[in-house]
Amino acid sequence: MLKQRVVTALVLIAILLPALFARQTWPFAVLTLALIAAAGWEWGRLNGAGAFAVPFGLLLAVACASALQSGWSDAPPGSVWWLATLVWVLGGAFALRGGPAAWPRLPRVARCALGLALLWTAWLALAAAKAIGTNFILSVFCLVWAADIAAYFGGRTFGKRKLAPGISPGKSWEGVWSGMLGALVLAASWVWLDAAFAMESPSLYTRLLSRFGAIVMVLMVLFLAAMSVVGDLFESLVKRSTGAKDSSGLLPGHGGVLDRVDALLPVFPIALAMVAS
Repeated sequence: MLKQRVVTALVLIAILLPALFARQTWPFAVLTLALIAAAGWEWGRLNGAGAFAVPFGLLLAVACASALQSGWSDAPPGSVWWLATLVWVLGGAFALRGGPAAWPRLPRVARCALGLALLWTAWLALAAAKAIGTNFILSVFCLVWAADIAAYFGGRTFGKRKLAPGISPGKSWEGVWSGMLGALVLAASWVWLDAAFAMESPSLYTRLLSRFGAIVMVLMVLFLAAMSVVGDLFESLVKRSTGAKDSSGLLPGHGGVLDRVDALLPVFPIALAMVAS
């Protein structure tokens, strides 16, 4: 299993890095479009689409390709990000409060439509973040990763109070707080790096600091770290409602695409809302 995880991770990195550091936006947009279409197929399978899971993924790919063709991937309306933020905050709270038992009670069409909207918006945010600059998109990626790593070690070391035992028994409140601390340390370090070196674009943290000041920046980083947990819990809730361990087996040793991007789904649109003019 460990060998599979390492090999899969190395292959993904070898594919992702050239697209991420390409000067043009389209290689990264096309690569992430393929990944998000696979995530759409997984979402359809998890939500009872059956034979329509593949067409669902294709529909999502067409929606993303249409946005790319129209130029929305470079400069979408700021209202898209605020609407996505509202859906994630209110809808996430509603879904997590209901738990795995309540999720299947929603009409299948509504669950699939919600997944289509959330995945499309997440892809659009990824493409738009890349258009802003490599330093910017990396700073958002690393916020999620830093929060996740800090939460893992903080939870293992200090974890006592369970966060959501009916959804993800391994998560603790101490892990959440550790993740938030990790995100703050990353933000402070990145602001220093932006000031010390000539980056090709300001990071998320430098943009927030220059626009809102230090206190608001700290609050926003904490909020983004918290929303990464919501994204993780939401995908776990959907899987648990159907008894699935992984969203699929597309990534050997890692599960599915949704398993790897769940925490990113709310963070990127919300980060774009924060910096939208």
